[in-house]
Amino acid sequence: MKSIPLALSAALLFSLSACNEASAKGKTDGSVGARLDSLSAEVKTMSDEFAILKYGLEKRGLSIEQMKNEMEMDNKVWDIPVGNSPVYGNTTNPKLTIVEFSEFQCPYCARIAPIMHELMQKHGNEIKFVFKHFPLSFHANAPAAAAASMAAQNQGKFWEFRYALAEHNKDLSPETFEAVAKQIGLDMTKFKKEMLLDSAKQARINEDFQLGAKVGVQGTPNFFINGKRQDRFSPEMVEEMLKNAK
Repeated sequence: MKSIPLALSAALLFSLSACNEASAKGKTDGSVGARLDSLSAEVKTMSDEFAILKYGLEKRGLSIEQMKNEMEMDNKVWDIPVGNSPVYGNTTNPKLTIVEFSEFQCPYCARIAPIMHELMQKHGNEIKFVFKHFPLSFHANAPAAAAASMAAQNQGKFWEFRYALAEHNKDLSPETFEAVAKQIGLDMTKFKKEMLLDSAKQARINEDFQLGAKVGVQGTPNFFINGKRQDRFSPEMVEEMLKNAK
């Protein structure tokens, strides 16, 4: 026997209780009849909507249980450690903590980079912003770019490097990394020595990637605000959350 959704069960129980009550007391007045008609219509609407929902999930290849798991993941609040990640803004008492899982070859990440730059320039005293490396497997140049950004981070200029590199997401080469490093005023001798992707940097990338996979990241960019994943991230949403933050 197929299970009946909780809300539908409650409506049916309420409807049956009303029927029994009316029958027991011998009431047949119009108010009770109208009430039962209204409940019957609500139950039918709920049943029809559930059938449509079930059909849509099956078309996507998802079961109710899988959808429930997705909903639980979306609503879960994660404790995401900063670790060695670059941090910008209010690091002591922020209204919001934003964690971005991102990479440098992703075109969507490149597009949102200047938007995040503008947002942090405006609200840096209210927001703590953390960057996590999440290079996608089909972006072959992303790990090398991540390593170069770590070299910039060693000189205290990760964010300058990150925003300057965004417009070069289609040309992530050592020559590009060096040109951007020179543009933002890095010590070039030190940068060239530290920009290469070695085992230590790869381990840091892997750590971020594994953390992202654990908290449900499947693509980039992916944002978490105060530990909760935001699938529809926007500056307007951040503005509203800041306004409502205690």
